[in-house]
Amino acid sequence: MFSKSCEYAIKAMIFVAQKSKENLRVGIKEIAKGTDAPEHFMAKIMQDLSRRKLLHSAKGPNGGFYMDNTDLKNSIADIVKAVDGGSFYKDCVLGLKVCSEKNPCPVHFEYKAIKKNLISMIENNTLADFNEKLETGKFFLKNK
Repeated sequence: MFSKSCEYAIKAMIFVAQKSKENLRVGIKEIAKGTDAPEHFMAKIMQDLSRRKLLHSAKGPNGGFYMDNTDLKNSIADIVKAVDGGSFYKDCVLGLKVCSEKNPCPVHFEYKAIKKNLISMIENNTLADFNEKLETGKFFLKNK
Protein backbone atom coordinates (compact mmCIF):
# COMPACT_ATOMS: atom_id res chain seq x y z
CA MET A 1 0.00 0.00 0.00
CA PHE A 2 1.89 3.09 1.26
CA SER A 3 5.56 3.02 2.16
CA LYS A 4 6.53 3.22 5.84
CA SER A 5 7.86 6.75 5.16
CA CYS A 6 4.49 7.72 3.76
CA GLU A 7 2.62 6.28 6.74
CA TYR A 8 4.85 8.25 9.13
CA ALA A 9 4.45 11.40 7.04
CA ILE A 10 0.65 11.19 7.06
CA LYS A 11 0.53 10.65 10.83
CA ALA A 12 3.04 13.46 11.42
CA MET A 13 1.15 15.90 9.23
CA ILE A 14 -2.12 15.14 11.03
CA PHE A 15 -0.32 15.54 14.38
CA VAL A 16 1.18 18.91 13.38
CA ALA A 17 -2.20 20.02 12.01
CA GLN A 18 -3.77 19.29 15.41
CA LYS A 19 -1.09 21.27 17.25
CA SER A 20 -1.29 24.12 14.75
CA LYS A 21 -4.96 24.64 15.64
CA GLU A 22 -3.66 25.59 19.08
CA ASN A 23 -1.10 27.95 17.44
CA LEU A 24 1.75 25.73 18.57
CA ARG A 25 4.97 24.87 16.80
CA VAL A 26 6.07 21.29 17.22
CA GLY A 27 9.61 19.92 17.40
CA ILE A 28 10.84 16.64 15.98
CA LYS A 29 10.99 14.94 19.41
CA GLU A 30 7.34 15.74 20.10
CA ILE A 31 6.25 14.67 16.60
CA ALA A 32 8.13 11.38 16.90
CA LYS A 33 6.68 10.71 20.35
CA GLY A 34 3.17 11.74 19.30
CA THR A 35 3.18 9.42 16.29
CA ASP A 36 5.24 6.47 17.58
CA ALA A 37 7.90 7.09 14.94
CA PRO A 38 11.70 6.94 15.08
CA GLU A 39 13.05 10.44 15.70
CA HIS A 40 15.86 10.38 13.09
CA PHE A 41 13.49 9.07 10.44
CA MET A 42 10.86 11.66 11.30
CA ALA A 43 13.43 14.49 11.05
CA LYS A 44 14.20 13.59 7.44
CA ILE A 45 10.54 13.26 6.52
CA MET A 46 9.56 16.57 8.09
CA GLN A 47 12.44 18.44 6.45
CA ASP A 48 11.39 17.05 3.09
CA LEU A 49 7.73 17.98 3.59
CA SER A 50 8.78 21.48 4.61
CA ARG A 51 10.97 21.85 1.51
CA ARG A 52 7.95 20.78 -0.57
CA LYS A 53 5.90 23.58 1.07
CA LEU A 54 3.35 21.26 2.70
CA LEU A 55 4.02 22.87 6.08
CA HIS A 56 6.26 25.53 7.60
CA SER A 57 9.23 25.37 9.90
CA ALA A 58 10.87 27.97 12.07
CA LYS A 59 14.27 27.81 13.73
CA GLY A 60 15.22 28.99 17.18
CA PRO A 61 13.97 28.55 20.73
CA ASN A 62 10.33 28.99 19.71
CA GLY A 63 10.80 27.09 16.48
CA GLY A 64 9.30 23.93 15.13
CA PHE A 65 6.88 22.78 12.48
CA TYR A 66 3.47 24.36 12.01
CA MET A 67 0.68 24.86 9.48
CA ASP A 68 -1.41 27.79 8.40
CA ASN A 69 -4.95 27.64 7.01
CA THR A 70 -3.65 27.09 3.47
CA ASP A 71 -1.57 24.09 4.59
CA LEU A 72 -4.64 22.57 6.26
CA LYS A 73 -6.29 22.42 2.84
CA ASN A 74 -3.69 19.90 1.62
CA SER A 75 -5.14 16.49 0.94
CA ILE A 76 -3.71 13.22 2.14
CA ALA A 77 -2.95 12.56 -1.54
CA ASP A 78 -0.66 15.62 -1.55
CA ILE A 79 1.38 14.00 1.21
CA VAL A 80 1.41 10.60 -0.52
CA LYS A 81 2.61 12.18 -3.78
CA ALA A 82 5.30 14.19 -1.98
CA VAL A 83 6.71 11.17 -0.19
CA ASP A 84 6.12 8.26 -2.57
CA GLY A 85 5.69 10.09 -5.87
CA GLY A 86 3.04 8.63 -8.11
CA SER A 87 3.98 5.02 -7.43
CA PHE A 88 0.86 4.35 -5.35
CA TYR A 89 -1.33 5.19 -8.32
CA LYS A 90 0.34 2.84 -10.76
CA ASP A 91 2.18 0.11 -8.85
CA CYS A 92 0.92 -3.44 -8.52
CA VAL A 93 -0.18 -4.40 -5.00
CA LEU A 94 2.02 -7.51 -5.24
CA GLY A 95 5.00 -5.48 -6.45
CA LEU A 96 5.06 -6.96 -9.97
CA LYS A 97 6.58 -4.70 -12.62
CA VAL A 98 4.43 -5.94 -15.50
CA CYS A 99 0.95 -6.05 -13.92
CA SER A 100 -1.70 -4.40 -16.11
CA GLU A 101 -5.21 -4.85 -17.47
CA LYS A 102 -3.80 -7.02 -20.26
CA ASN A 103 -1.32 -8.84 -18.04
CA PRO A 104 -2.92 -8.92 -14.54
CA CYS A 105 -1.59 -10.41 -11.33
CA PRO A 106 -3.90 -12.78 -9.39
CA VAL A 107 -5.47 -9.94 -7.35
CA HIS A 108 -5.39 -7.15 -9.96
CA PHE A 109 -9.11 -6.84 -10.62
CA GLU A 110 -10.21 -7.30 -7.00
CA TYR A 111 -7.67 -4.76 -5.76
CA LYS A 112 -8.62 -2.30 -8.51
CA ALA A 113 -11.95 -1.51 -6.77
CA ILE A 114 -10.29 -1.21 -3.37
CA LYS A 115 -7.61 1.07 -4.79
CA LYS A 116 -10.22 3.26 -6.49
CA ASN A 117 -11.95 3.80 -3.15
CA LEU A 118 -8.66 4.45 -1.37
CA ILE A 119 -7.60 7.00 -3.99
CA SER A 120 -10.95 8.75 -3.62
CA MET A 121 -10.52 8.87 0.16
CA ILE A 122 -6.99 10.32 0.09
CA GLU A 123 -7.83 12.85 -2.63
CA ASN A 124 -11.06 14.04 -0.99
CA ASN A 125 -9.90 14.38 2.62
CA THR A 126 -7.82 17.31 3.80
CA LEU A 127 -5.75 17.71 6.93
CA ALA A 128 -8.52 19.97 8.24
CA ASP A 129 -11.00 17.10 7.73
CA PHE A 130 -8.81 14.81 9.83
CA ASN A 131 -8.55 17.52 12.51
CA GLU A 132 -12.33 17.60 12.73
CA LYS A 133 -12.53 13.80 13.05
CA LEU A 134 -9.93 13.74 15.83
CA GLU A 135 -11.74 16.49 17.72
CA THR A 136 -14.82 14.30 18.07
CA GLY A 137 -12.85 11.98 20.35
CA LYS A 138 -14.05 8.95 18.39
CA PHE A 139 -10.74 8.58 16.52
CA PHE A 140 -7.10 8.42 17.56
CA LEU A 141 -3.68 8.94 16.02
CA LYS A 142 -1.50 7.01 18.45
CA ASN A 143 -1.98 3.72 20.28
CA LYS A 144 -2.42 4.22 24.00
